[in-house]
Amino acid sequence: MEVARYWRTTKQRYQLVGEKCPQCGRRIFPPRDVCPVCGHEARTAVQFSGKGEVYSYSVVHVAPEGYEKFVPYIVALVRLAEGPLVTAQLTDVDESEVWIGMPVEMVTRVLREDGERGMLIYGYKFRPALPVNNQAPQAAAQPMRTPLPKANGVHPEPVLQAAMP
Repeated sequence: MEVARYWRTTKQRYQLVGEKCPQCGRRIFPPRDVCPVCGHEARTAVQFSGKGEVYSYSVVHVAPEGYEKFVPYIVALVRLAEGPLVTAQLTDVDESEVWIGMPVEMVTRVLREDGERGMLIYGYKFRPALPVNNQAPQAAAQPMRTPLPKANGVHPEPVLQAAMP
């Protein structure tokens, strides 16, 4: 990755800054400038809380180039409290302790080293937001969801309410 592009994308890497569509209200991450739901311009910056829950996950045992020293590691789809799904690595948790619906929070960590130069690339990962055990709390097992308004006659996916501690 060239240095200029790295610095242009720091808000998405360190702060989970996305966009909000002024037409339908959908929150978008990563920023795209055009709402994927209604097609209107969406350039209003939104700072996400970094709180969410594990929507799905997988354990990586054979890593792509540059990530070999981290195997095995967990990659998850995290549903942010504000709605968007984010793909990220889980950290500070063993694969046997991860469960669907587990509350997580964003942290900034080293993602990898960039080639021979040894430049450390930082970005967001997610860690458990509560003490981890094999019993999912009732609130996480049945999260509260509310539907978004229809856009072009189609209901988008429901949004997780920010009811997590």
